[in-house]
Amino acid sequence: MKKALFLDRDGIINRDYGYVYEIEKFEFNKAIFDIVRYFQDKDYLVIVITNQSGIGRGYYSEDDFLRLSKYMLEEFKKRGLNINSIYYCPHSPEQKCNCRKPNTKMIESAKKDFNIDLKNSIMVGDKQSDINLAKNAGISTTIAIGDRDIKDSTYKFKTIDKFREFLLT
Repeated sequence: MKKALFLDRDGIINRDYGYVYEIEKFEFNKAIFDIVRYFQDKDYLVIVITNQSGIGRGYYSEDDFLRLSKYMLEEFKKRGLNINSIYYCPHSPEQKCNCRKPNTKMIESAKKDFNIDLKNSIMVGDKQSDINLAKNAGISTTIAIGDRDIKDSTYKFKTIDKFREFLLT
């Protein structure tokens, strides 16, 4: 079984200004490249787990999301980094699906697709739903990023840069 680093997208990989879907407005958190390299060098799979309710709400299309995802993956590849997969929930909260975080369908799919050892995997997120997803799925290590009052995470860092500093020192 393989270990995985599960990453939320908005707020972790990129700056979250709400319903991010345009390439020209997509701003990477620069520290994410060092973080992904650190875990990739330790033989972790790197998997993005993201709620994209803007699709379900009609703010942007699934094609918009896929186009931005392709761009994001290419930017990682340019740096010699690999994102193994992106799992996303396109539904609005009102649709009451079983894939929207903190529900576990996206993690269950990744586990099945990649034979992942969830107990030895890590979830990095900036919302309580990210941490709750990890707990619900049996991921034992959680990293909360940001100023929000997030409970029950293994570690908490004010910024993604602080997390990078922690890893690299």
